[in-house]
Amino acid sequence: MKISESWLRTWVNPAIDSETLTDQLTMLGLEVDELAPIAKPFTGVVVGEVLSVEQHPDADRLRVTTVNIGSGEPLQIVCGAPNVRVGMKAPVATIGAVLPGDFKIKKGKLRGIESQGMLCGASEIDLEDKIDGLLELPQDAPVGTNIRDYLKLDDHVIDISITPNRGDCFSIRGIAREIGVINQLTVTPPAIAAVESSISEQKQVHLATDGAPRYLGRAIKNVNVQAQTPDWMAHALSCSGIRTHSILVDITNYVLMELGQPMHAFDLAKIDGDIHVRQAADQEKLVLLNEQEVKLNPDIMVIADNSKALAIAGIMGGLDSSVTDETRDIFLESAFFAPLAIAGRARRFGLHTDSSQRYERGVDFELPMLAMHRASELIQQYAGGEFGPISVAEKAELLPKRDPITLHQSQVDALLGYRVETDFITDALQRLGCEVTVVATGEWHVVPPSHRFDLAIYQDLIEEVARIHGYDNIQIALPKIDVQLAQYQDHLELAALRQTVATLGYQEAISFSFADLKLEKQLNPKVNPLALANPISSDLAVMRSTLLSSLIPCVQHNLNRQQSRVRFFELGLRFDYQHASSIHDLQQIPTLALIAVGSRTPELWHGKVQPMDFFDLKNEVEQILAAGRLNVSYVRSERVWLHPGQSAEILVDGQSIGYLGRLHPSLENELDLGTTWVAEIDQKAILQSYVSNFTELSRFPSVRRDIALLISDKINVSDIQQLIKQTGGDLLDSTWLFDVYTGQGVEQGKRSLAFALLWQHPSRTLEDAEIKSGMDNIIQVLENTYQATLRAS
Repeated sequence: MKISESWLRTWVNPAIDSETLTDQLTMLGLEVDELAPIAKPFTGVVVGEVLSVEQHPDADRLRVTTVNIGSGEPLQIVCGAPNVRVGMKAPVATIGAVLPGDFKIKKGKLRGIESQGMLCGASEIDLEDKIDGLLELPQDAPVGTNIRDYLKLDDHVIDISITPNRGDCFSIRGIAREIGVINQLTVTPPAIAAVESSISEQKQVHLATDGAPRYLGRAIKNVNVQAQTPDWMAHALSCSGIRTHSILVDITNYVLMELGQPMHAFDLAKIDGDIHVRQAADQEKLVLLNEQEVKLNPDIMVIADNSKALAIAGIMGGLDSSVTDETRDIFLESAFFAPLAIAGRARRFGLHTDSSQRYERGVDFELPMLAMHRASELIQQYAGGEFGPISVAEKAELLPKRDPITLHQSQVDALLGYRVETDFITDALQRLGCEVTVVATGEWHVVPPSHRFDLAIYQDLIEEVARIHGYDNIQIALPKIDVQLAQYQDHLELAALRQTVATLGYQEAISFSFADLKLEKQLNPKVNPLALANPISSDLAVMRSTLLSSLIPCVQHNLNRQQSRVRFFELGLRFDYQHASSIHDLQQIPTLALIAVGSRTPELWHGKVQPMDFFDLKNEVEQILAAGRLNVSYVRSERVWLHPGQSAEILVDGQSIGYLGRLHPSLENELDLGTTWVAEIDQKAILQSYVSNFTELSRFPSVRRDIALLISDKINVSDIQQLIKQTGGDLLDSTWLFDVYTGQGVEQGKRSLAFALLWQHPSRTLEDAEIKSGMDNIIQVLENTYQATLRAS
């Protein structure tokens, strides 16, 4: 929001310079983006009056003028402006003047005629050229006055970023309140006198929606809509970045910038009957002031008459009911609309108006009447008219409530960490417009003012106290911390899990918990994900049932940019629909997901690049599981989006905690991915508590024995290993598979599996008989359980 500094200082004028003023605003939370002068520096330009104009004898386009500058003899100035004429007043750059761009005015001759200065157009004094020629000044401009003083060119424009919670600061009135509080000055608003009604014409107003708790309207007849906007008002609006249009538009814009109340004027003759504030009919059409035709929905609030919509409430008026040059009678609107009834509606139609910007953030619900009086006063003064009574319609029960907030000194001290004097707290809150009752020493009951929607709890009041007290005044003190050793947590921390995955060469992806419905259905046609009521975009329209629906688009994006080896992981939430009979049963499951495309390792000089396979992925998953000290087993996975022969469920105590494997080839083709390896594991299972059992390392030698078994290829290797461990007893330290063979010498339906068995005793050397007994026992159990036989070497 842009405002004129001089306009602001008519309300409150602290004895500080412009830089200090803007610094105060920034420290109050109203960040100043720019402090810019109205015009660049220049000197020696005054108001002049043209006394005579004669044709230059040697130039068709030049005129020889005499100009009165209020001192000394009139100046002879050669001028080429087409609009120069006798009696006009214009800026005159005298001899020695320095114009913007370091352009110095000297005595000279133009085509042989002496020129003692220069008559200036707007651009010569760093203003906007609106006409081709000289800048015409009003006839009452005092001759000889410094043009910077007359046009207030030493003024500054302050550009302020207003945060969404401070809608009360979208006006001179709101900014002045803040400056008054910080400088402990009284704000002096302009005197506003109510304009008494002189005619009985009045429109009845009907509120048919809860979005408009208060609506004021006034009929004004015989208005001169072609009246000239006064220069002071045009200057104020120009500094705020608002172009002048017509007297009525300029007055409503001026009241908007001065008080913060959006207003609108309708052509009274174009209103059929009463005023109705209602919700739009489905597909109801309206042509807006910008000539855009929109189709409305029932959640859009409109201002209407007996037969049609006249405007989108709080956003923009309609073209058909707008004020034109032929308008004589108007209906002036001033209302309070609930923020939630306006929020988001303007963006739906690609609009962003000053009215919607303020209504969305919250306008003072006590302001409409004051604004009506101010606008009526200005219209009467500059455009005349006959004024009817003010129609007031309201639903008092829907107006915002200002409930008292109890504040204690101890709460202030605890939240700020330093002490603010009680007298300062009382004074600051009162200057902010709050009704403050001192209940006891260090205890207040505070009722926020009508313009502060953001004050609801005691913490809000403490923030205000700190803001007004000044962040620069926060006392510097070393923090006092009672150091206590953290209790030992016997589980894997999330940060350690993240680091473990990152060391395997995966990069973390952070995405929304939303996904594309089409991709969700491609992964699992049976899933019926929960749709969002107001999605960010069409490809983020449902709650994801798998993290793959977020990671796959990331992989596609990288593959499309010539990244042939892509490895991502994500720690996030997925939503379980399988066990949810209603939305209330929907479970959010923290999950670790991996996705990898491309080679096993990056391209290197000393070896060929090998494609990644199932066992590479399984090895990485087992390293992650080892960090959480999980003992897992695997079975073939039946998930529809996985390759049926290259995927597995990960089991802990017989319960699945996730899966790993390759995407189904048909899905890889549909998504144009190539061979893609994926895994999803329940995050809680990895991070679950475990007990660290330390066992002293044996100093005695270990003994290795190998066995090669002929066994059915339908039996899982993990089951065989589990049986070997159980049967081997305490002396069997570890076992692993080191060879698999099928082919010549092995009958159909069987395979040869070779296991290494490592035996060791913690306190002595093992005897051969002990090892032989253990080996024989394992072989016997394998024969009985799986009909395994030893393979001849």
